[in-house]
Amino acid sequence: MLESSSLTLAAANLTGINIVWEFLEKGGVFMIPLGITSIAGMMAILYKLLSLSNSRVIPAALVREVGQFPQRIVADKAEPILKEFEKGASTLARLSAVVVKHRGKPRAEITHAVESAAREETFHLHAGIAVLDTIITIAPLLGLLGTASGLVRIFQGLGDNSDHLAIARGISEALTTTIVGLAIAVPCVVAHGYFIRRIEMLTARLESLLADLASACEKPNPNA
Repeated sequence: MLESSSLTLAAANLTGINIVWEFLEKGGVFMIPLGITSIAGMMAILYKLLSLSNSRVIPAALVREVGQFPQRIVADKAEPILKEFEKGASTLARLSAVVVKHRGKPRAEITHAVESAAREETFHLHAGIAVLDTIITIAPLLGLLGTASGLVRIFQGLGDNSDHLAIARGISEALTTTIVGLAIAVPCVVAHGYFIRRIEMLTARLESLLADLASACEKPNPNA
């Protein structure tokens, strides 16, 4: 009974794969660049999911350490935190190291140094977004190119009014490449919007944490 169910499931899976393959095969040569575009999109999305994870940008443990930094300085127990900053394992650690490096200087000087370093870090946070932008534009265009190619075949078939197979193939290619192009672009659009929003949230969080750290590290105002 179990073996029969396994064979039935395997047959169903094989049938599903064959249907998908036949559907993609109808797209013609334009399925090759669309396939490459799809792989590039998946790689870009996976890369951004990893690069924008909390552990790589704002680790929760390091957030607590930054919050306790003033107390650690007073108690002369800041050495472990400073070593964590120097490792630079996350965006917060690297920017915090810049703040600590300018400890004892005026607030404006610390802010300027952090802003300079933050521009480079922001560039890294946006790495890969350009790939998604390109795919969002190219995938539908490739689909439309396949549509145009299919329409050419249709018109050729109508010209001699005899090759109905060429007409059917042209319609199939036109519809298939359009569907695949849109199917590639839509997830990339969703991912692009999510990543942009997450970068904005992470940037705002970094600004808040670094502002507090800069306050703890700035030179005391003798007139205060």
